[in-house]
Amino acid sequence: MDAASGSLRSLQVGRQPPVTSLHVPLARQALLHDWRRFLPAMLAIAGSSVLLLVQLALMLGLFSTITVFVTSSRGDLWVGFPGTQSVDSGRPIAVASEVMLYLKPEVARVERLQWTGGDWRAPRGDRGGVSVVVTGIDPRPDGLVLAGRLSPAQRRALVEPGAVILDRADLGKLGVDVGSSAEIGGRRVRVVGTTTGLRGVGAVNVVASLTTAAQIDPQLRQSDDVAYLVVKLHPGADQLRVRDALNTGPLPRRFEAWTAEELANRTLKFWILESGLGVGVAFSSAIALLVGVVITSQTLASAVAGSIREFATLRALGVPSGFLRRIVLAQATWLSVGGLVVAAAMGGGLIMLARILSVPVSLSGWMALVVVASVIVVAQFSGLVALRQLRQADPSLLLR
Repeated sequence: MDAASGSLRSLQVGRQPPVTSLHVPLARQALLHDWRRFLPAMLAIAGSSVLLLVQLALMLGLFSTITVFVTSSRGDLWVGFPGTQSVDSGRPIAVASEVMLYLKPEVARVERLQWTGGDWRAPRGDRGGVSVVVTGIDPRPDGLVLAGRLSPAQRRALVEPGAVILDRADLGKLGVDVGSSAEIGGRRVRVVGTTTGLRGVGAVNVVASLTTAAQIDPQLRQSDDVAYLVVKLHPGADQLRVRDALNTGPLPRRFEAWTAEELANRTLKFWILESGLGVGVAFSSAIALLVGVVITSQTLASAVAGSIREFATLRALGVPSGFLRRIVLAQATWLSVGGLVVAAAMGGGLIMLARILSVPVSLSGWMALVVVASVIVVAQFSGLVALRQLRQADPSLLLR
């Protein structure tokens, strides 16, 4: 604060800009001079930021494994049971609805998607049964469903009866390798390939042809229902207009149509706001921010208390108390910037490690904005809490 006192003395004779323009450089100089005193606060902000970032990335990464069937497909519209909130929880619809879809001249192609499940048992290992979800798709090389995850060669391999494809990260869990055989619900299957991005939240995702899915679950052969119908429109067709036309009709409706983006967003909203997992992540994130506020505010308060005589000197020189408050808040801002820089390095490393270990994580621009805004709010609130120490910065303190 000696440099600050000298600068403020010169201000009294008009040789420097107004006092209010100096609070930022004074705050920065104080941080650089007493960096050891402020380091715990910056690390607390960085730790809270990393925890918040990683939790959000994990949450969206896990939920993206649910929406991947929509986001990695080339369908323009998805048709399913009316009122479906999440793509993984829709009820079956009559396959006869496919005829109604083809009545629309904009519809170029309709594909079926079927879901079933069972216990996976492999000859290798002693793991017992592992719950799997089998996704039955059209195996044509130009198929719509999971077009972004499966190559044409992999889709052709699914034509083989009993052929399945797994996420690479699930091979060890299921006790198989590419080319190995296993059983699902007592039906023999063979692993013909692997992909990435299909690692499920709970049960393991297994991709098969519609024919193989029906072999695994005989009820599918006896039923006239299907999980979803995926629609590809002719080039230039208006998705929203076709969607509205499909959703307008006599009640009760037998199906509902959504654009791919609408169904993916609806699924994310359901899992984030209405599932226990989303609420749990929000609660733990709030705890992380609260810990950051407590540690940062206490560190700032300790730093202010340690420099109380310097602040009293500034008051004796005629510096208004509002200017001193701005110094503390500017210090909090600089600490948040430093904490974000450290958090970016640590968070980036953790995200890379997670991807190497095949842990589903996802980053987005809005996520980064949430973290930055949260850190700034934490730092400013901490600064406001630390302002209570300035009450002791009375010039009479210098006479003691």
